[in-house]
Amino acid sequence: MTSLYLSPSLRLIETGHRHEPLMQRAGSAAAAWASELVRRCNRPILVLAGPGNNGGDAFEAARLLRELFFDVQVCFAGDPAKLPNDARAAHQRFIDTGGVTIDDIPTQYGWSLIIDGLFGIGLTRAPEGIYAKWITATNTQAARDRCPVLALDCPSGLNADTGNCPGVTIRASHTLTFIAAKPGLLTNDGPDHCGDLRVAKLDLLPENELAPDGRQLSLADFSEHLKPRRQNSHKGSYGGIGILGGAHSMVGAAFLAGRAAVKLGAGKVYVGLMEHQPPGFDPVQPELMFRRPQALLQAELSALACGPGMGMSLDAGELLETALGLDLPLVLDADALNLVASEESLQTALASRRTPAILTPHPTEAARLLECTTAEVQADRIAAAYEIVSRYHCHVALKGCGTVVATIGGDWWINRTGNPGMATAGSGDVLTGIVSALLGQGWPAEKAILCGVHLHGAAADRLVANGLGPIGLTASELIDAARQQLNEWVRSTASVAPR
Repeated sequence: MTSLYLSPSLRLIETGHRHEPLMQRAGSAAAAWASELVRRCNRPILVLAGPGNNGGDAFEAARLLRELFFDVQVCFAGDPAKLPNDARAAHQRFIDTGGVTIDDIPTQYGWSLIIDGLFGIGLTRAPEGIYAKWITATNTQAARDRCPVLALDCPSGLNADTGNCPGVTIRASHTLTFIAAKPGLLTNDGPDHCGDLRVAKLDLLPENELAPDGRQLSLADFSEHLKPRRQNSHKGSYGGIGILGGAHSMVGAAFLAGRAAVKLGAGKVYVGLMEHQPPGFDPVQPELMFRRPQALLQAELSALACGPGMGMSLDAGELLETALGLDLPLVLDADALNLVASEESLQTALASRRTPAILTPHPTEAARLLECTTAEVQADRIAAAYEIVSRYHCHVALKGCGTVVATIGGDWWINRTGNPGMATAGSGDVLTGIVSALLGQGWPAEKAILCGVHLHGAAADRLVANGLGPIGLTASELIDAARQQLNEWVRSTASVAPR
C-alpha cells in the first residue's frame, strides 16, 4: 500500500477500465470484509447508499450480504434514474434479487454494522441536507450500539486528497479504499476518520499504468543506508555536528537536539548556546561539547542544525545569516524558520544555497514561511509543502498527523509512523537532532529526512507499544527509543544483505 494517488489520477485509471466490472469487484471486497466485522448476527446491517458511484458500490455489497443471509437495511434517498450508469445497474441488480430501500435511517434497531457508501473520493465540500443528517446519525448510532462502521473508498465528508473535513464526517472504524490508497486518508484529519485501512485493488495494477503521485514512507525508501559500522572506524568517521540555539529560558531545546544527535550516532556534537550565561556542560549528556555561537560556526563541522530555542533576537538573525552561507548540510527548525519568514535577506540566502537545506516546520511555522494562515496550510498539506520547496529550494518535512516530506527532486511521501504522544514540547527538537546525526554520518539529505521522520515516529510507536504513553510521553524518552529502533533496523537489514 505504498503508492498514493490523487483523485484525478484515479479517475484516469478508472476510465481506462470502464468496461470491466469494477463496481462488482468493489462490492464483493466490501461484503467480504463486512461479513468479518459483524459481531451480533441477531442485529441488522445498515447500508447507506449515496447518489453516485459510491452508492453503486454500496448496492453491490448489500446484495451480496443478503445472499449470505444477513439482514440488511439499505437507506437511499436519491432517484435511481439519476444514478450514473454503473450505479444504476447495481441498484437494479439489488432490486431484482428482492432488495428494497428505505428513505431514512430507522431508530428502532440496534446495528451490528453500518456501511458508509454515501460519497467516495469526489466530495470536496461539506455534506448537506439528508446526507449530513445521516452522517450525524451514523456516528451517534454507532457509538450507541458499539458497532463498527465500514467506509467504502473514503469516509463520507472527508476530502480524499487533503484529509480535510469541511463539515460533518463519518467516523469509520474501518475503511476499504479501492484501487490505491489516497493521501487524505493518511494525513490531517484522515487517520481520525478512517480507522483500520485496507486497499482493494479490484484486480488492477495501477503502478503499471500510471506513476503514483506520492508514496507512503517506508523502510525501503532509505534501507540502502542502514549499514553496520566498520570495525576500523573512530569518532571522526561519524561526523561533527553543530547545534545552534538555546537562548534564555530555552536551553533545553538545544540540549534535546544535541542529545538526540549523540545517541543517533554522531561522532562529536558541539552545542552553541545563545544564552548569555550558558552552562558549562550538560550533566545528563556530558559528551556534548559547548562553544560560543560564533566559535561554533567557525568549527570544522559535517552538518549544522539551527533553531532549537534560538530566539528571535538581532544576534540570532545575524548568526543564522552566517550559517546560511556555510557550504555544509543544514537543518532549520523552530526559530530559525521564524527568522527566515521575517527577513527577506535570509529568504534570499536560503533559496540561493548551493547545498539545499532541510526544513522541518510545523503548520504554523509553514504558514509564516508562506505568508498565509495555518488553516490554509492544513487545507492542502501536500501543496503547502511543495510551495515551501519551490520558494526556498530545500527539502521539507511538514510535521503533523501524517507528516508530509517533499523534496527538491519533485517527490513526496506521507509518513504513517507516530502517534499523539508526540504532541509534546521538544519533540521537534529531537527530530532535528536525529536528522543532523544522519547527515553527519554521510547520509544524503533526502535520505536523511526520510529516515529521520520515519524513525522519529517509530520511536514513539515503540514507546506506546511498551506501555509508555501516548499520554505523558516526553520528548526525552524518544531519544533512547529511536536509538534502539535504528540499531534494530541496521541489524535486520544486515541479516538479509548478500554476503
